[in-house]
Amino acid sequence: MRFQHPDGSTVHLGYCSNVHQAEDLQGVIAQLAEYAEPVRERLGADRLGIGLWLARPVVTELAEDEAALARLKGELRARGLETVTLNAFPYAGFHREVVKKDVYEPDWADEARLQYTLDCALVLAALLPDDVAHGSVSTLPLAWRTPWHRACSEEARHALDRLTTGLAALESWTGRRIRVGFEPEPGCVVETTTQAVRELGGLDPDRLGICLDACHLAVQFENPAEALRRLGEAGLPVVKLQASCAVEAARPADPAARAALQRLAEPRFLHQTRTVTDGDVVGVDDLPQALDGDLPDDTGPWRVHFHAPLHTEPEPPLRTTADQLEQVLDGLLGGPAAHCDHIEVETYTWSVLPEPPTDLPGGIAAELAWARDRLTGLGLKEDLS
Repeated sequence: MRFQHPDGSTVHLGYCSNVHQAEDLQGVIAQLAEYAEPVRERLGADRLGIGLWLARPVVTELAEDEAALARLKGELRARGLETVTLNAFPYAGFHREVVKKDVYEPDWADEARLQYTLDCALVLAALLPDDVAHGSVSTLPLAWRTPWHRACSEEARHALDRLTTGLAALESWTGRRIRVGFEPEPGCVVETTTQAVRELGGLDPDRLGICLDACHLAVQFENPAEALRRLGEAGLPVVKLQASCAVEAARPADPAARAALQRLAEPRFLHQTRTVTDGDVVGVDDLPQALDGDLPDDTGPWRVHFHAPLHTEPEPPLRTTADQLEQVLDGLLGGPAAHCDHIEVETYTWSVLPEPPTDLPGGIAAELAWARDRLTGLGLKEDLS
């Protein structure tokens, strides 16, 4: 879906396909018919944005086979779908039985990460609608924090220089600008906007910036207004927003809250958990550690990296951080100028909810409707042309 901001710019809203399980081109195309097109129809929209997650084998095929790329582009067009952004954080295997920290491999000290990202940019430049001049690719925040040492940091910085050069060459060749956004995430080398400024400051803002995940921001107890101001002052543009909510337990020692949290402690994805103690954010790498007593439960609320559906509340007494997401949207789009034009709903955890939905297209459509309502509430007008 497209929206017109009062400043005249176009803002794109879609959802991320990493919620779907497919790591070959045929599977990706099947998703469009089974899920994405029904979501569009549920919304009554003529056009729906879908941020594609394309595993390494799919990207390789699309980058090397013009016919395959034309086939995917044709399927998107035929089903009323458009792609302006790719999620290149997971490399492959995102729906294995256990993913956990494997999602951070390869990291930005590994040549494979650079080549994958450049190939994603190449594919996206070809998939962009004819009337869209630029796209975005989101990626991991350099690496998981361990092991990471000076040599890794130096390798990563060299890779980012080559990434900038490659993106500039791609624009010169195709006329399409692709920007890459690094996504701060709890537990990583870059987990906060303060660390983003330290580790990523000084990059070319025309090519590189931040993918801001509202769930991650909330888990780290960052104030949205302060975080956005910090990034702006450092010259780090928000090239993409992942509209997402964390889960919060206001009183984590409450037996009802612990029982509800226990039902979220599933084995596939990592659920970093944070709280505030004596003014400092402290945490553990996964929810089971918190429940086993490795995180204090008497100093304040817990926030859990579990992407919760935007439009509903989890099992009581848990809640979501939707209020934080609304503050992020207001900070990026509520003023006289739009500071981000790619918004992607990224609830990839539907299949690991305590009660997985029987109607996934309906759930995704409801999330997008929630986001649409917030955008129009900020004065954006949906483009129905």
